[in-house]
Amino acid sequence: MKAPFMNRYLCSSAFLCGLLLPLHAETAQERGKRVVMAALEALGGDRFLTMNDRVESGRAYSFYREKLSGLSRATIYTRYLPPGKPGALAVREREMFGKREDFGVLIMEDGEGWDVTFRGARPLPKAQMERYHDTTLHNVFYILRQRLQEPGLIFESLGADVIDNMPVEIVEISDANNEVTTVYFHQSTKLPARQKFFRRDPLTRERHEEVTIFSKYRDAGGVQWPFAIQRERDGDKLFEMYSDGVEINKKLPDEEFQLPSDVKRLKPV
Repeated sequence: MKAPFMNRYLCSSAFLCGLLLPLHAETAQERGKRVVMAALEALGGDRFLTMNDRVESGRAYSFYREKLSGLSRATIYTRYLPPGKPGALAVREREMFGKREDFGVLIMEDGEGWDVTFRGARPLPKAQMERYHDTTLHNVFYILRQRLQEPGLIFESLGADVIDNMPVEIVEISDANNEVTTVYFHQSTKLPARQKFFRRDPLTRERHEEVTIFSKYRDAGGVQWPFAIQRERDGDKLFEMYSDGVEINKKLPDEEFQLPSDVKRLKPV
């Protein structure tokens, strides 16, 4: 009587092990890539990947030592370019402030940047351009839109956790230069909720933790985009933007990302 029972038990155990084996066999990199691909699909899939330009408009707040230091109406124009060699930016950006957009910054893909005011255009300091370069390369949306086919890019799952009462999947994205961005994807929506990376100040050599929080996703022409973005450095709030409108594929003209020919060019500081 015992032998048939044991045979049935062994067969059942083998069957259950066969069902569970594929789950345990998934590597950290396979899980990480699965989470990232699910996020890409949630963001809009092909619609996200073919987003050529974007216009975000809303209220922007800047902070110094957790205290409000500035607020303004902001409009951010972004154009994606064909990806080039790894480490080179393939994007142009124009950030304009004020109701009349009479001051702001213009960023070119070749590392050229301008501070634009009614006085003219002044080259942005090298340190500011380097910070923009590092921040953009680590941005999860830029990675998914521009860097997915980059050689040496690795997605590694760090497992699941609960952050700010929100269940998330944590994925570490690293490139061939060992630059790492840790992204927290919401388990239900699959969308990026938070990201962090570490950046070393080129002057002081201090290591800073850069965190960005994404929330209030809404549909923007078939793409899910966060209408609330908050940036922190070493736990201190630096910047917030609350968009009231986001549009994609507006066929922005080249002139939107160029200095006017008659603008006065000022000397660097």
